[in-house]
Amino acid sequence: MRHLNQTCKLNRTVAHRRCMFANMLKSLVEHESIQTTLPKAKALRRYADRLITLAKKNTLASKRQMVAELMVRYNPLTPKEQRAAKAGDTSAYNVDRKVIQKLEALGVRFAARQGGYTRIVKQYRRVGDNAERCEIQYLSE
Repeated sequence: MRHLNQTCKLNRTVAHRRCMFANMLKSLVEHESIQTTLPKAKALRRYADRLITLAKKNTLASKRQMVAELMVRYNPLTPKEQRAAKAGDTSAYNVDRKVIQKLEALGVRFAARQGGYTRIVKQYRRVGDNAERCEIQYLSE
């Protein structure tokens, strides 16, 4: 019996699966749409919806949980980059910092919605191994 076994393992170790989902989540937040296989998309949907729920709370604890979930690295800014950031120029930020800012914007966008922030669109079967491909995307609400 599979009681309390909700994790889809995808034939990967825990560390590999966690890193894979963190990378996929970063790409999904950054581009709002990624292409992957259907089992990965179905497993990723759970984490993507949780991230939006955390972004909607907009507290310090929820931001720290988002950082932990995405495995974000915060490299310290140089003094020159700090001055530019205070002036409003965020081009010195690395991708990870921009992902957190984008998540906050997504939280505002889905403020009125109670759940179901992602959509999975089936596409085609891959030529090499006949794996079912799909696109997972955030809704444009």
